[in-house]
Amino acid sequence: MEKASPVYTIENGCQDCYKCVRHCPVKAIRIVGGKASVIPQSCVACGECVKVCPPHAKKIRSDYARLKEMLSSGVKVIASIAPSFTGYFPGVSMSRLTNALVRAGFHAASETAHGAESVSAHVARILEQTDSPFLISSACPAAVDMIRKYLPDYAPYISPLPSPVRAHARRLKETYGQDVKVVFFGPCAAKKNESDQHPDELSLALVFPALEKLLEEKNIGFGEESEPALGNASEGRFYSVEGGMNDTLRDGRSNVRYLSVSGLDNLRRLLGGVDPAVLADRTGGRKIFLEALACPGGCVNGPAMPADAGSLATLLATDDTSPLQTSVGRCFSHCGVSAYPAKPVVADEPDEISISKALERVGKLSRSDEVNCGACGYATCREFAKALLSGKAEEEMCHTWLKRNYERTSNALIRYIPAGVVIVDGKGTVRECNRLFAELAGAAEEFDALGNLEGLDIDTFLPEFAELFAGALDHGSEIVKYRQHWRGRVMNVSVFPIARGGFAGAVLQDVTQNEGRREEIAAKARAVIQKNVYTVQQVARLFGEHIAETEVMLKEIAGAYESHTVGKRLREGDSGKYLNG
Repeated sequence: MEKASPVYTIENGCQDCYKCVRHCPVKAIRIVGGKASVIPQSCVACGECVKVCPPHAKKIRSDYARLKEMLSSGVKVIASIAPSFTGYFPGVSMSRLTNALVRAGFHAASETAHGAESVSAHVARILEQTDSPFLISSACPAAVDMIRKYLPDYAPYISPLPSPVRAHARRLKETYGQDVKVVFFGPCAAKKNESDQHPDELSLALVFPALEKLLEEKNIGFGEESEPALGNASEGRFYSVEGGMNDTLRDGRSNVRYLSVSGLDNLRRLLGGVDPAVLADRTGGRKIFLEALACPGGCVNGPAMPADAGSLATLLATDDTSPLQTSVGRCFSHCGVSAYPAKPVVADEPDEISISKALERVGKLSRSDEVNCGACGYATCREFAKALLSGKAEEEMCHTWLKRNYERTSNALIRYIPAGVVIVDGKGTVRECNRLFAELAGAAEEFDALGNLEGLDIDTFLPEFAELFAGALDHGSEIVKYRQHWRGRVMNVSVFPIARGGFAGAVLQDVTQNEGRREEIAAKARAVIQKNVYTVQQVARLFGEHIAETEVMLKEIAGAYESHTVGKRLREGDSGKYLNG
């Protein structure tokens, strides 16, 4: 799992910017689904990606829970403090920091610089005795891994000594017992590789923010002072700045040339053009010692340091607390030896046909298409093609290819959408439109002749819509107008901002025919209604006449029936009853 490596990615936080790819000196980043992840076997844990990641999705492994568990276990834990603490805790002396750590549960605290002084003394001895024309410092684990993995021809020239923190851990164990646990605090992610590989010497390696968090949780400040283990260090503190190690070695001898390089890109440039086998013939009989540091300017600019930690004030603070002397002639028995065999990261080198096919996938059909803009994170298009073939990159990382695809897609949409489309810039100048818009605007001939209407001023070209465009650009909201009568047509118009104050677009739909159909349908409906009304009226009239005729007929029948009844009764002799009532 990636999180087990010293540097890892919180993938949900990755914002698809490829800045980590651009800055990674060994391109140990894989992009999958637009998300960046660290390739552990390729990574040298320099932490450059941690420093440059805008959303802080790149992280240094914490190990904080393991530290708290160790402190509560009852074992003796001794803190090894990197010399760059003066940059992270400005104004705090080692004695005050020691007191705070003891109150936090540590058995003791000591400066890693003691190990640096031991290493310097042994390097001086090696330079006196070796026949090799070239020696590279082993102090920086990220620089050492860079050489072992990516400059393996130089691995035999790495100093056969442990790093300062491992030398310090050995000395602490000699002094306090082999059962003590040594925990390193510093600015470095690569130290975690050392603790992972040498847990018998270095139990944990954490960064300064973890130390700060521990003291804050326990509400411990920097007040009283306590004597640090092994006393105060001296020249070993110079290791935290570029050239500092060399300052501890110089003794006026003329047969050694001391060089320093910081930054892994600079290290690659420095060593990349020289065959180590011919160094002896090019040094004029002098030996060369190279102090190699991964972080530009030294450890004071490590990935866990504040942005201003490498300031002049920090460098002066280091000088104020460290007497200027050399470690030459001083003797330490605890340093020991270490081996740094080459461990090259071997990548399959694709053939030219494969590279060409990969380039074709991102529209690079000729050398002129290879713009080498570097936006993908790789220096050249060919390097990007190799990353595509190795599965470390995706086509979408190529900005020129992505831009062309977007342009083709948008052009196709604008061209074939069944409505007039126009895009104007913040000055009201036409930047893009389709032919249907040109037809609606009465400029079809110009469009056919030029292929576009780009450059026309919307204020003079379409003054009826200038106010709508200005409103959309100023207010940043869509304006919709339905059934607008314009140049003998009925239009539905939608004007919308593409970028506030930048661009605006409009979609014009001719609904004249729809309006005509609507009027036709309405007229037919009115005719049907009139006809139905007439029919109803006719039915009502006929129904009325029928009722009147029926009424007359019924009255006639009733009258006839009444006359017949009276006559009959008179004939039967009932006239007296009727007369007398």
